[in-house]
This record gives sequence, structure tokens and C-alpha cells, in this order.
Amino acid sequence: MYWVDYLSLYLFALKYVVIVVAIFITVSGFDDLVIDLVYWFRWVWRKFTIYKRHPRADQDLLLSVPEKPLAIMIPAWHETGVIGSMADAAARTLDYENYHIFVGTYPNDPETQRDVDEVCALFPNVHKVVCARPGPTSKADCLNNVLDAITQFEKRANLKFAGFILHDAEDVVSAMELRLFNYLVDRKDLIQVPVYPFERKWYDFVGMHYIDEFTELHAKDVPIREAVVGQVPSAGVGTCFSRRAIETLLIDGDGIAFDTQSLTEDYDIGFRLKEHGLEEIFVRFPVPEQSKSVWQKTKIFGQSFRESNVICVREFFPNKIETAVRQKSRWIIGIVFQGYVTHGWTRDWKLNYFLWRDRKGVLTNFFSFAANLILFQLMLVWLYESFWPEAYRFLSIFEESALLVTLLWINVLLMANRIVQRTIFVSQYYGLFQGLLSLPRMLLGNFINFLANWRAIKQVIQQGNPRRVAWDKTTHDFPSLGEISRARRMIGLILVNQGSLTEPQLKEALLTKPEGMRLGTWLVHSGQITPLQLAKGLAEQAQVGHASIDAYRLAPELLAVIPLDIALHYAVIPIQREGNHLVVATESALSPIALSALRRKLKLDVDFVIAEIGQVTVGLRHCYARYRLADSRETLNAAIAFGRISQSNRDAAWTYYVSRQIMLGEVLQTLGRIDAAAFSAVLLQHASSTLPLGEYLVEHGIISQETLDYAISVQAQIQPSMEDVIARFEHIETADKQLHSHEI
Repeated sequence: MYWVDYLSLYLFALKYVVIVVAIFITVSGFDDLVIDLVYWFRWVWRKFTIYKRHPRADQDLLLSVPEKPLAIMIPAWHETGVIGSMADAAARTLDYENYHIFVGTYPNDPETQRDVDEVCALFPNVHKVVCARPGPTSKADCLNNVLDAITQFEKRANLKFAGFILHDAEDVVSAMELRLFNYLVDRKDLIQVPVYPFERKWYDFVGMHYIDEFTELHAKDVPIREAVVGQVPSAGVGTCFSRRAIETLLIDGDGIAFDTQSLTEDYDIGFRLKEHGLEEIFVRFPVPEQSKSVWQKTKIFGQSFRESNVICVREFFPNKIETAVRQKSRWIIGIVFQGYVTHGWTRDWKLNYFLWRDRKGVLTNFFSFAANLILFQLMLVWLYESFWPEAYRFLSIFEESALLVTLLWINVLLMANRIVQRTIFVSQYYGLFQGLLSLPRMLLGNFINFLANWRAIKQVIQQGNPRRVAWDKTTHDFPSLGEISRARRMIGLILVNQGSLTEPQLKEALLTKPEGMRLGTWLVHSGQITPLQLAKGLAEQAQVGHASIDAYRLAPELLAVIPLDIALHYAVIPIQREGNHLVVATESALSPIALSALRRKLKLDVDFVIAEIGQVTVGLRHCYARYRLADSRETLNAAIAFGRISQSNRDAAWTYYVSRQIMLGEVLQTLGRIDAAAFSAVLLQHASSTLPLGEYLVEHGIISQETLDYAISVQAQIQPSMEDVIARFEHIETADKQLHSHEI
């Protein structure tokens, strides 16, 4: 039969194909083995030398460094509903306060812009950036627009961010990530933490094969790369650049930090910074959320206590083959083709070795897939010969080929090593079950990488130049972390809905409101609503309760729960404590970031209520002021004792005085001399200063002395002194007596 002859010829030719494939796989396998040996030698050496002499660093080291301002950069194209989740998760989980999130949006993406606007209303440290060009452009172009907006914000707030952090909208960050960056950013210029994909269902092999690749890459390969050559490829997320690094990139790019034509601008930056001699580091820093004894009760079999608690970035990766292929083809084009065109080879043979490892994937993806195909074909022939009656017996391709047999045995051993290595590293973080599943997922991974390779090569050929290939954004999922707060409603509309104000009154108030006063403050000062009505409206806006407080009656032991600096910084007064639960009063809603920071700093479960206007301001001046002034209540009591005003008007005079007290910061913001976000950043810097706020603002060039003097004069016009209040009520009582005498 003629097909037997054809098959025999095919198997004969296949033998030489197998030899070529086996040689390349052997070379690649020994290449991987070198990294394995270096890693384990280094692991043993550090375990029995360094860590015997020096204790391992823990989170106390991170907490010992004062918070520096950090900027998080997020590109957002069609990310509706995601930014709010990320900001909410960051506010609730990050053990850090001095950070700002800058979200890059596009003019032709109004849904995402609307979503970011709502988030900005709730989170004062979130800022919307609108890119100059319609999207999608590229991640690098979006980041350049974001960086420009950060520069403008720095000028308004007169601060300089110490670190610039790359994240995607769908990232979930570790609580101590910013603490780690804060600790290292003065000494290192590129800081990268591991990326660990979220688990999906065990049978979702497409989405789960990412955990195999990232785990081994970020637990073994990149740490060895950093140790050997001091160069770290950024992962695009969980990367912090020092200010020196950003300035170097701007100079190097003639004012453009990120290469807009690169599909993997993150990978590109690592080489650019290395060329300029800047320091890069890949950090695996474990910070356990619970003690080892508690962790033992809930751990997954095979997990490592230290390795499963490293500071890292978590996110979902694509779970469809076509999406995974698109994403990986972008990586291949950026790393292999664009990387070679842009950087070529260097004079450092060690760095060239790792460049070879980056680029060999364009070959290994094909050879690995070819090996799978060959194995499949040989299995079909074996099944035919073993189970088909009267089957033909073909000469084995391994007959009389000592070279091929030797290569195959070497490859079997190298493959066994690969399986063991991957199982170890996957198990350390995800448990032994996932470690064992990494073997079948390896086969699917080879297939996806082959398709991605093919697509990448086709795109490069079609464009003629790898730098012309367009950016192809990958859509990710964001994990469900609970419902986030709704968009904040305007206080004027709330007061109208509550019946405290009519629509004509609201319109009139908006037209007549003097400068230096918020709408609610003006409505109380003009007598159109009461302080209680304003407190109820603000409480509904913040979705919390309201209260009327008298700080003079609070117990000293309750006031001592909050230190002076914290009380003044957040403008809060403790009013109730039950066990570990503390309720504080404030005149305006605390942001989620501020509330979380209060809980961390006080180590208590803190909630807040809205107090009537002026009550917290007067309470802070009486209970927490750094510089004591005359006690207004004593002044009032003295006036009553001397008969200037009657006892019956005491409460009315005190309420009038309190409700008209206003803080300097509110005046400056309302006058437009500093915006709310910049003022929040300034307060964090002021917390470590002993200067009064106004003097601090002038000394650091945030406002001029003329501006401060004008703001103080406006404040004096808005808030009367107690002597003014006494004179007012003295005049009212005198007028009443005269009117009463005329009636008699």
C-alpha cells in the first residue's frame, strides 16, 4: 500500500527534524538549568551565611520611615466602574496616607471620565487627567499626559513627589506596598515588586497558566537577573520610579519620559535607566498579615509562610485564548522585536545573556510547540502499532541513532527538572494542588505562546517595522471587593429635599454668597438655615449620623485618646468610646483615606458623625490648640457676671458665636488660593512642622504673605470675636429694654 511508503519516508525525515528540535531544546534546557543552579546556590549561601549573621527585615523597618509623597499613575481607556473599586480598595487597605492617584482618561471616553469625576468627589487624592489626543493611543502616551498633570499639581501644591508608581486600574495592591516604596525610593531608582495573578477555577487553564509563568519568573528568574547584572525589567505594574529616574527619562526623551512607540514601555525603561547608571531592585519582602500559628490553621497544603506573604500586585489575567494570544503577542513584539531594534546588544556579556533569555522565546515557542506535535504523532503511530490488528511495524526513528537517544534522555532529565522547579515555585504561593496542575497547564501554555508568536511575527511583517505595530489593550477583570460609595450629592439640593430651604432661596444664596465662604456656611451666617439643619444635610451627604457636641463637657481621658497632632490634622474630636470602637465628630465628611489613616494611627475602629458648624472648630481651639488664646466661654461668663448681657441670652450668644467660627484652610480653599486636593497634600507635610498653618504656607512658598493677610482679614470679617458677640447681644438687650419702656 502506497501510504505505508509515504509514512515511512515521513518518519525518516521526521527523525532529522527531531534531532534539530532536540538540540535546540537541549540548549534552552541547559540555559534554564544555569539559572536554577545559580538560584539554589545563592539561596543556600544566603540562608547559612547572611541570615545567620543578620536578622531578616520586617514591617517595623518600613514603618520607621516618615511618609514621603508618592504619585500613582493609572492609564484608563474604557475602565468604567473599575477606578472607583480600586480607589476604594486602596483607601481601605493601604497602610499609607501621603499618596495621590492620577488617572489618565481620553476626551472620547465620557463614560470613564464621568466615573472618575464621581470618584474624585469622594476621594480628594484622586485626580482626573484628560489626554490631549482621542484614545486609544498607547499606554506610554497616556502616561506622558499623566506625568504632565502631576507636574502641574506639584506646582499648585508646592510639593515634589518622591516616587512615581505604575499601576493598572484593575490592580489590587498589598497593604504595605507604598511603605516599601517609601523606604527604598531614596536609594533605588526603579523598584519592582512581584506580580501574582488571582486564581480562577482550577479547570480555567487559560487564565491559570499565567500563575505558573509569573510565579517562576518573579520568584526565581528576575531576582537572579537583578543579583547578577543589577538590571530589572519593569512589569508595568507594581513599579516605582524615583524622582531622579523620572527626571533622567525626561532628559533622555527630550521632554517625553515614556516611549510612545513602544508596546512594552515598562520593559524599555529598565534598560534606559541602566544605561544611565541608575540603581534598580526587585524586592520580595514578606509582610505576614497574621501570625504563623494563625496562618497554619488556614494555609493551603504546600504553601510557604514567607513566600505566600510577600508584598505583591494581584490581578486577573485573560481567561480566553484569543485574548491571551493578543496580550502575549504584544509582549513578544515589544520585548523581542522592538527591544532588539531599540537596544540591540550591549558590551556587558552578562546583560547580553539575559537579553538572549528574553529574546529566545521567539524560537523556543515554535520549538516547544513542534516538540508537542512530534510527540503527538509518535503516540499515534505507537497506538496504531499496539492496538490495530495486523498493523505494519515501522522502523523506530530512534533506531541506530545514539545522538538522538542521548539528546532525548538529556531532555527528559531537563524536562523533569523544569517540572520540579515550576511545581516548587507555584506551590510556595498557591499550594501543592496548583503546583501539580502546572504540568498540564504547561502544554496549553506552549500552544498559546505558539499562537502569540505567530501573530507577533505576522504583525511585524505586515507593518515592515516592529515600532509601527499599534497598541492593543487587553481587557482585565476586577475582583469583587464590595460595594463602593455612591457619587456625592450637592449640599444645596439635599437641603431643598429636606425642606430646610426652598429652590428660590438656594438660587439667591448662590448669587449672594460672599467670597471666602462655602454655601452651607453662608446659609447659616445669613440665618436662612440653622446649624442643626446644615449638619443634617451634610450627614445625609456623607451617609453618616449627626450630633450636637460641647467640647467643654468632654472628659479629659476621652480627649486623650487622640493626640494633639492627629486631632488638628484631621479636624476631629472624640465624643464617644466603647471598648475598641471610637466615634469622632467632624464638621465635614472624612475621606475614606483619612478615615482609614485614623484607624491605623489610633489602632481603633473609628467612625465619624457630622457636628454642627463651628462646634469642632471651637473644640479644637479649646482642647488641642498649640497656642492658647483667651477662652471665649470664660469671656462670655465674665460679661454675664458684670451684667453686660443677661443669663437668659447666654446659650443664644454662645450658639451664635460657635456657628460663625471658620478655619483658615476653608477660607483659603473657598477663595481659590489653593484647591482641596493640594490642601490635603499640604496638611500631610505640615503635620511634622511646629509652625502655625498660615506661617508654614508662606514659608514654603505655597501662598504669599499678602494672600495670607487677605485670608486672615476675610476670616475676621466672617467670624466675630466673642467681644463682638457680647456687644451685639448687649445692643439687642438695650434695644429691647427701650422698646419695653416705651410700651409701658
